[in-house]
Amino acid sequence: MEGNVLFALGLTLFAGLSTGIGSAMAFFTKTTNTRFLSTALGFSAGVMIYVSFTEILGKALDLLRESYGMNAGSWYAILSFFGGILIIAIIDSMVPTFENPHEIRRVEDIRMSSEKGQKNGLLRMGMFMALAIAMHNFPEGLATFAAGMADPGIAIPIAVAIAIHNIPEGIAVSVPVYYATGKKRKAFFLSFASGLAEPIGGLIGFLFLSSVFSESILGILFGGVAGIMVFISVDELLPTAREYGHHHHSIYGLIAGMAIMAVSLMLFMR
Repeated sequence: MEGNVLFALGLTLFAGLSTGIGSAMAFFTKTTNTRFLSTALGFSAGVMIYVSFTEILGKALDLLRESYGMNAGSWYAILSFFGGILIIAIIDSMVPTFENPHEIRRVEDIRMSSEKGQKNGLLRMGMFMALAIAMHNFPEGLATFAAGMADPGIAIPIAVAIAIHNIPEGIAVSVPVYYATGKKRKAFFLSFASGLAEPIGGLIGFLFLSSVFSESILGILFGGVAGIMVFISVDELLPTAREYGHHHHSIYGLIAGMAIMAVSLMLFMR
């Protein structure tokens, strides 16, 4: 049990702190690699959608049917799935569109705003984005942790997918702060701090699970996690990937993510 907890928390830490990769990309490139981000975000969405419907929701159904019977268990799984969607949708609606971390931000656009003397606005944008990303990352950390506790075979690709989609979030936080203040250290700190909401979400998940752990609670949690990941994919990842201007690359990434997830699940079937 202890080993599983450390493994799950480690995955959430890895996924959350990948915002630092976005910071590094932003500081060392003059333009945004839109083709890479379109493909990577599509890939991330493909992994999340495939594993949500083929594995996580299936586990929720199995656990809840064992606890409540075929009919009632199926209804509880459905309700938990759409409940997860509702939770993440409410969180998303609380963030103004301009500060939403999944609204597309290019390095060159932010640099241009700095050159026009809009530094106060950039600092505000970076600070609000850090807060918004922390709000988004909290349920993602819970999702990663729950998967890590249940099945490392599906948890690792989920963590990688979430880490990929955190890269543009790192850009969205660090670049405005850097061009507003001229301080790379401060920009990196805010970027990493926003990513820390991911392991915090995992830690709270551990405290929650350890106190009320049961198969029925785990089943409801899995249903909610599946809903959260599907919503993130269709509301955030795929639209953002398309906005980067490479529609076909985002679809290729989506299909590749599904295919790699399918093959990895087959290889690690027990």
